[in-house]
Amino acid sequence: MSLEGREIIIGTKYKLGRKIGAGSFGEIYLGTNIMSGEDIAVKLESIRAAHPQLEYEARVYKTLAGGVGIPFVRWYGREGDFNVLVMDLLGPSMEDLFNYCKRRFSLKTVLLLADQLLSRVEYVHSKGFIHRDIKPDNFLMGIGKRGNQVNMIDFGLAKRYRDPKSNVHIPYRENKNLTGTPRYASVNTHLGIEQSRRDDLESLGYILVYFCRGQLPWQGIRARTKKEKYD
Repeated sequence: MSLEGREIIIGTKYKLGRKIGAGSFGEIYLGTNIMSGEDIAVKLESIRAAHPQLEYEARVYKTLAGGVGIPFVRWYGREGDFNVLVMDLLGPSMEDLFNYCKRRFSLKTVLLLADQLLSRVEYVHSKGFIHRDIKPDNFLMGIGKRGNQVNMIDFGLAKRYRDPKSNVHIPYRENKNLTGTPRYASVNTHLGIEQSRRDDLESLGYILVYFCRGQLPWQGIRARTKKEKYD
């Protein structure tokens, strides 16, 4: 899937550069605005992906646009065999910084981060969405003048918790598959209960404990099967 070394222009104005990240969704590349020279991030997803989510994520970003710490989407569309999302280039993730700091933040740092993290989650909730994959990798620092600003990313698993027309909360359900990252998932999520705002907040609480202590109590427990891991 790698496109490095090829001259590729996205949306007539963005030039694709080197790969800077990857995930289950596809790959992330550094890009450049041809007109201004500004660096941007380009998220690519194969049009043959088994579970495409980039178009949905672009719509979520559009709904959240304008919020502090929400990356701005410059362009979304299809180029060749890929769905493409062009957005603000950001800095290192909380996980990157945590490792850089030898896997321990001071209490002061954790409290300063908590203020921003909570604000990001609160804003997303105010727009009618739950994130459903709250983890250190999905919070990135800004760059340049916004180097101290925490940004929230990766809304491919986000879900509306209220009906946009009636404003009625989604119903309680059981026997749901686990959505998100097992390490930071809430107890109810592991029990198969439909996620809501409380589960995002519980996951955020686990992140703060992780930052204070260096690990979570259940880290290192080995599951014999993938099913056991998610149960």
